Amino acid sequence: MNNRFKTEFVTPEDRDEWRVLFNGYADFYHVGMTDDIADETFRWLLDPDHVLEGLITRDAGGRAVGIAHVRACPRPLGGCEVGFLDDLFVVPDARGSGAADAIFESLKALAGERGWTTIRWITQHFNARGRSFYDRYTDGPSDFIMYQWGME
Repeated sequence: MNNRFKTEFVTPEDRDEWRVLFNGYADFYHVGMTDDIADETFRWLLDPDHVLEGLITRDAGGRAVGIAHVRACPRPLGGCEVGFLDDLFVVPDARGSGAADAIFESLKALAGERGWTTIRWITQHFNARGRSFYDRYTDGPSDFIMYQWGME
């Protein structure tokens, strides 16, 4: 267990710190962030009837250093649900500190509580540092290719 960090579900009191981290995540992927998008996402995280849940990780001093957004995802061929990690972000100065490991430890515990046999996620090819971290937890990328069909 990583005692240098504490990871918990997002609460209303986390809003401002979460927003800074969410903006950092959007900036990393070169996605423009608006108040409307961020507000709706934060509403989802607080809504017990919405599938998306948010985790926030704090260092020993209480500073918010990372977020993860995760949800249950049905796996028809397994007849079960798995976890899907939509977003993961750790502030640059906390990368390599164990903050991402703390998030993954919390995800593993959550998967155990929920009966998820697997947690899936995607990342972009250029995210070399993230991919290097992910490779520590997996045997490398899956053999699936993601497609995206935009309707806008």
